[in-house]
Amino acid sequence: MTLITIRNLGVTLSAPLFSRLNLVVNPGDRIGLVAANGRGKSTLLRCMAGTMEASEGEITRSRGLTVGCVEQNVPEALMETPLYAAVLEALSAEQRISERWRVDVALESLEVPEALRQRPLKQLSGGWQRLAMLARVLMTEADVLLLDEPTNHLDLTRISQLENWLNALPREMPVVISSHDRAFLDATTNRTLFLRPEQSQLFSLPYTRARAALREVDASDERRYQHDLKTAQQLRQQAAKLSNIGINSGSDLLLSKTRQLKQRAEKLEDAAKPTHLERSAGTIRLANRGTHAKVMVTLDDAAVETPDGRLLFRTGKQFICKGDRIVLLGLNGAGKTRFVAKLRAAIENRDAVHAGIKATQSLVLGYCDQALAGLADADTPTHAIIRRFDVGDQRARTLLAGAGLSIEMQGRPIGQLSGGQKARLGMLLLRLAQANFYLLDEPTNHLDIEGQEALEAELMVHQASCLLVSHDRNFVRTVGNRFWLIEKKKLVELEEPEGLFAAVSAGN
Repeated sequence: MTLITIRNLGVTLSAPLFSRLNLVVNPGDRIGLVAANGRGKSTLLRCMAGTMEASEGEITRSRGLTVGCVEQNVPEALMETPLYAAVLEALSAEQRISERWRVDVALESLEVPEALRQRPLKQLSGGWQRLAMLARVLMTEADVLLLDEPTNHLDLTRISQLENWLNALPREMPVVISSHDRAFLDATTNRTLFLRPEQSQLFSLPYTRARAALREVDASDERRYQHDLKTAQQLRQQAAKLSNIGINSGSDLLLSKTRQLKQRAEKLEDAAKPTHLERSAGTIRLANRGTHAKVMVTLDDAAVETPDGRLLFRTGKQFICKGDRIVLLGLNGAGKTRFVAKLRAAIENRDAVHAGIKATQSLVLGYCDQALAGLADADTPTHAIIRRFDVGDQRARTLLAGAGLSIEMQGRPIGQLSGGQKARLGMLLLRLAQANFYLLDEPTNHLDIEGQEALEAELMVHQASCLLVSHDRNFVRTVGNRFWLIEKKKLVELEEPEGLFAAVSAGN
């Protein structure tokens, strides 16, 4: 039985996000929704949930269907609410009295620690906030789940837990997942929809295999398009020859055939469809100033601690060398972000004493944190560029346009930009810093797949030296050439990350 039917659906804002979209959601469907930042994934989920009207087309839901949607951001009104109470609120007033146990069951299934359940959401990490929103949707006993970027802010353990949780749902429960996490999509979906302004493509395959199939379809379309254009050109050449002969001989038959050939050429040209070209969400480029130093940073048993002085781990004797692309792994709370902050402070203030950390004098830092906290919400992108770098207004606007920020967006407060737009602005600031060492804390959090692959390519092409924190397994596998794991209050080096990935998956 079909649960949701989408016919000729389209949404146009400043430009078409998608059009003539047809899709059916049946029991057992696990659909991955893929598109670049700002290309309509969240919009489509809202249309499916009934919280937004499309510009054209229609959505039909089966009678009595309950749709549960987990959006990317926690509603501001809930931020002061304790986690437990926020989940409880999703029940009706009567259910809060008689079915309070359901909250406990949901939080247990998501392994939310007791110690966190009474804390306001604003005091929790982004990962716990997302799990709280998922628990709220579970209270609705939805027939269909819609998840918008569910892995954002989750560590490897929580991502694996979410994968296992989704795969343990009743087989007939349909789920639609918008995500840029390629490994997560492969683990949880059986169909993939590539959302496009025209001719969105649907495959009954998980992401990686679907993307290979999409390339074949696009290549076939391109060959067909070029063949049609070549045929039309040949028809026009034949028509020109017949026209000359017909004029010289005065033959009405030849002139009639000339008109027919021209009409056939025009018909072919009108019908010919060029292959889809993905409109770039903005270029990501990095620089590498270079350095003669072989050792960028020396760690001599540096202690990483909480703000109140509790030891998280010690680094032991470690060296970060030119060309190292070190991935820092560990559970949320192990001290990854604290270590990154400590390393950043030592690099930016080399004259001060930083016990156990020494950076070479030629090191030029490029830094990006997971919350993009270096971008002030009230600032504008143009002002952020001009204030930090010696570029004029026109050059700043050109750079921002290349990063995917239109003239209109350039004058908006940064707080009004989407996560993807902020991420691309952050990447532009990294490029302009002309760094020779990058410190990146979850840089792919808000980047679409195109952006992730561009960042991967830039780090590899420039042989950039970097230390990065990431829970994106594809990104880690592609970029890393050294792997550090925080374990039992020590920093240990792994030969490769696959054993850790497997252990995390098996442990859940």
